[in-house]
Amino acid sequence: MTTRRENMLKIFRHETPDWIPITGHSDPYNQPSREGMDPELAAALGEVGWADESTVTFSRYLDLDIMDLYSMPIRITRQNVTIDDNTEGDVTTRIWHTPKGDLREVSRVLREEGGAVSSNWTEHLIKGPEDLPAFTSIFEDEVIEPDPDAIARTRERRELIGDDGLILGPMDGTPMGMMFRVYSGVATLAYMWADAPDALRDCFAVMEANYMQRLKIGAQSDIDVVIGIDDTSTTAISPAMFEACNLDLTNARTDAAHAAGKLYFHHSCGLIRDLLPLYRRTKMDGVHAFTIPPIGDVTVAEGRQALGDHITIMAGLQQLAGPMDDRAAVRASIHQVIREAEPWDHFILCLAGYPNRTMEQISFVVDCCRELGGSPES
Repeated sequence: MTTRRENMLKIFRHETPDWIPITGHSDPYNQPSREGMDPELAAALGEVGWADESTVTFSRYLDLDIMDLYSMPIRITRQNVTIDDNTEGDVTTRIWHTPKGDLREVSRVLREEGGAVSSNWTEHLIKGPEDLPAFTSIFEDEVIEPDPDAIARTRERRELIGDDGLILGPMDGTPMGMMFRVYSGVATLAYMWADAPDALRDCFAVMEANYMQRLKIGAQSDIDVVIGIDDTSTTAISPAMFEACNLDLTNARTDAAHAAGKLYFHHSCGLIRDLLPLYRRTKMDGVHAFTIPPIGDVTVAEGRQALGDHITIMAGLQQLAGPMDDRAAVRASIHQVIREAEPWDHFILCLAGYPNRTMEQISFVVDCCRELGGSPES
């Protein structure tokens, strides 16, 4: 009998799977409502944290395939750069002391219903091109090494998952993606792209040399996939920006991952219709968190046509489920997307635990998927 792991790997070999994988995911932001939850499951999930076993627990409870995001087993130390933190209430001010000057960022913690905690920057580290030399020196200062303890923990997670799925090793996204997500914000990145393109690209080159070192070291472990968490979206960058900065970079990352026997996914949970022809020109193995309407701007059918026959779509089920008060409409929307993905040789469904969904509702979504896509037992 084909294992869940082998069934998923068939897809990345461009073979038709025995069934459409439905992978589960849980994290502090994406966890099911505790309303009506089986007390044993609630106890097993506990207070969901990052890199805990909640994805495995959630997936196995629903008899799903597993894609478990687990930290890359690397250790980063700094030689000359130091950081001073000052927290008052929910606001943290951080000063980076670098050989080329100080940088300051301010973030505010937001505590959401359900226990999730997030940080929003009220002042980004980079305010303009004048900050790039000091910022670049942070990456030049870092020493990246294997972390033996983390490598051992990754091996333990591999043994826990067994043949039920894959371990995804997340890493920082592309330099451009990290710039708009974390370091400068969207507006400042746009100004620097227009006003200081050479300085910005020089900074990106240093960042990517650092990131590539992390990838090559982290890939020498029990992870199955390297995943660049870029949150790519045309709400943040233009296709021209992606083409200029990320095509060769994505190919180099994919080559490095493949050389280590791993896959490479690009995480894009945004509006990506106009980026897909560019993705097609890369060697990436998959678009992770492929976001379809009404949240995204491209359907699975359009995505398959735009991406060609070597890039797998991993589509989220949140937008498929829709309002749960009309179960017939939910079933119809799920069936439509699954039919669009035929013959299913480049397609995986991703189901996260959503705070506004009960386990009964999530189970209904799984059942709708299996009506067309099959299951390991079918």
